[in-house]
Amino acid sequence: MSETVKKTFSIAGMSCASCAASVEKILGDHAGVSNVQVNFPNSSALIEFDKLMVQPDSLKSKLNTVGYDLFIDDDTNTMQQQVEDYKNNELNEVYSNTIYALIFTLPIVVIGMFFMDMPYANWIMLALSVPVVFVFGKRFYISAYGQLKNKSANMDSLVAISTGIAFAFSLFNTLFPEYWLARGLEAHVYFEAAAAIIAFILLGKYLEEKAKSNTSSAIKSLIGLQPKTVSLKRNNAIIENVPVNEVNKGDVIIIKPGERLPVDGIVKEGSSFIDESMISGESIPVEVSAGSQVYAGTINQKGSFNFVVEKKAGETILAQIIKMVQEAQGSKAPVQKIVDKVASIFVPVVIVIAIVTFTTWMILGGEQAFTHALLTSVTVLVIACPCALGLATPTAIMVGIGKGAEHNILIKDAISLELAYKVDAVVLDKTGTITEGKPCLDSISWHVDDDTGALKNILFSIESLSEHPLADAIVSHLKNLQAVLIDIENTESVVGRGITSQHNGMQYFVGNLNYLIESDVLPASALSDDEINKKQSAKTLIYFANEHQLLATISITDKIKPSSKNAINILKNRGIKVYMLTGDNANVAADVASQLGLTAYKAGALPIEKADFIKKLQDQGAVVAMAGDGINDSQALAQADLSIAMGRGSDIAIDVAKLTLITSDLNSIPAALNLSHRTVSTIKQNLFWAFIYNLVGIPLAAGMLYSSYGILLNPMIAAAAMAFSSVSVVLNSLRLKWQPLDLKSI
Repeated sequence: MSETVKKTFSIAGMSCASCAASVEKILGDHAGVSNVQVNFPNSSALIEFDKLMVQPDSLKSKLNTVGYDLFIDDDTNTMQQQVEDYKNNELNEVYSNTIYALIFTLPIVVIGMFFMDMPYANWIMLALSVPVVFVFGKRFYISAYGQLKNKSANMDSLVAISTGIAFAFSLFNTLFPEYWLARGLEAHVYFEAAAAIIAFILLGKYLEEKAKSNTSSAIKSLIGLQPKTVSLKRNNAIIENVPVNEVNKGDVIIIKPGERLPVDGIVKEGSSFIDESMISGESIPVEVSAGSQVYAGTINQKGSFNFVVEKKAGETILAQIIKMVQEAQGSKAPVQKIVDKVASIFVPVVIVIAIVTFTTWMILGGEQAFTHALLTSVTVLVIACPCALGLATPTAIMVGIGKGAEHNILIKDAISLELAYKVDAVVLDKTGTITEGKPCLDSISWHVDDDTGALKNILFSIESLSEHPLADAIVSHLKNLQAVLIDIENTESVVGRGITSQHNGMQYFVGNLNYLIESDVLPASALSDDEINKKQSAKTLIYFANEHQLLATISITDKIKPSSKNAINILKNRGIKVYMLTGDNANVAADVASQLGLTAYKAGALPIEKADFIKKLQDQGAVVAMAGDGINDSQALAQADLSIAMGRGSDIAIDVAKLTLITSDLNSIPAALNLSHRTVSTIKQNLFWAFIYNLVGIPLAAGMLYSSYGILLNPMIAAAAMAFSSVSVVLNSLRLKWQPLDLKSI
């Protein structure tokens, strides 16, 4: 009997794609583990295992033996804090080591390149290189040792071997120069190569960590939506600051104005308006009263109420979203699997080439066999040092992020960017993405003359006392029309209907049609025509009347952003299919789609239905980009090949998305696709030249030209070539910064 579960864990200590491959192999070999997907950019592992056979502690211990760590705390908040603390400490440590390594390396390189004959040059370089190699670069040796114990290797292994041999060889020549002099050779030292390799790799590591630090955790943002403590009502007594994990089904929770709901439940007493936009996508807060369903993560507005817990913290809709996002982010894009395979064989191949080079020279090298064998094998390891590979992706991402920031575009994930140029379907959320995402007054149709503005002032004064979210739109509009507050009396709100007040002995009413009919202001016969018009309209209608007649009809809507139509037309002109998804009703969706010229849309879409919609498009062969701004979009964003969040939306949408537009201007969507295409093209160019450099450099370092031309590549030149390869990668990445970005086309 088995009980298989899937769980996402955060991992510390991975420095490259080959590390991820190593971690995946180590965890996959553990008894009871059926599947492992390690995501290097997110530093996470999605592990499927038999709960009865595998304890997280054993997984953690197995990784600890090779220099990695697994965060396994059952409390998600605690685990997330541990991960954040680790990442901050890691970034600070790498930054400090990089700065000091560069400071110490600079004089070593200057002496080694230009002042080799100065007194005590070798001893000075030795003294300066010791802290660089064994203090600031010790992480590479520690990691390499852990890999060795596990009979595996990563890029840290290559760094440790190459710098270790270069340093040891230089140390020998400094202590015993006569060994080479007696054989008619110079006792060269390569301290500058060892130090420069460490410094450049640390710089690449820092750039990578810095880029990754800009990608905050989606799970942390989701968890932050759930309050840590709640106020319970038990036996008519109020108990405050109860941990949310101790709340059980059937408990009664007290919710005050402005508080976020901790769990799902049913309202027992009281009424209020709740902002459910992060769950439903609706821009207008929902009124709740006894019997209404409420959800974790939503925000209570002006009223107070009690509700009975239906689902505990780990069972809520929010918790289900967290789980889905965890699994989606822990999965791998196909291209990443290819990168992992290449990275996993690169290091062992280079080490084997170095060994073969040494052996070949020992057999065929003649009188100077050992000298040539040592020099060529060291040169192979030095020239194959993966500085350029380490810098290829993070430098392009960093420059791309900087370029994007100038145009309100934030790039987060290079892997997803590799699919950007293939995007042939764009799915847009309506509320907050296509539209403004907030109710605003569309129009006021006056049925009587109001030349003096007296009625406008009465309406303004009444709505200023209302707690209904729609009242805010009316008040804001009338305030811009210079409306002023006047004295009104006997104000009374009717939940779900409207509000009434008196002024100078006249009764005034503001509310929906049913409220005015029930108040005998309008005849019941008015229900049919007006109600039909209301249902066919994409707007919400509010009526203003006195006790004798209808005074005005107020139209409330969620306006379409000015940039939406232009951006959609740009995408369509490129041949990209554009779809609209919304949790709103069919009338609203049809009206918005008609204004934008869209024929493909889906109304009444719940969060899981949005994700399913994208999944169906993907099953049909489409490469899908999704743009959204709410928690209700997070599942769909995680499902999409390329996810785009509007920066004024929820934190979770921003965190899940691979691209974030820090603007409400939808013209930035085609611009983002353009920038992402350029960024990933640069990354591919960098990786191509980095590998070409190795493919050409390694044979030269091994002595390929010696038999024909008597040329052996000096480790000094190899180190310089290695440095140049890194500089060339950085310069190629900087081209992104110098190229103009067209915001209106792809």
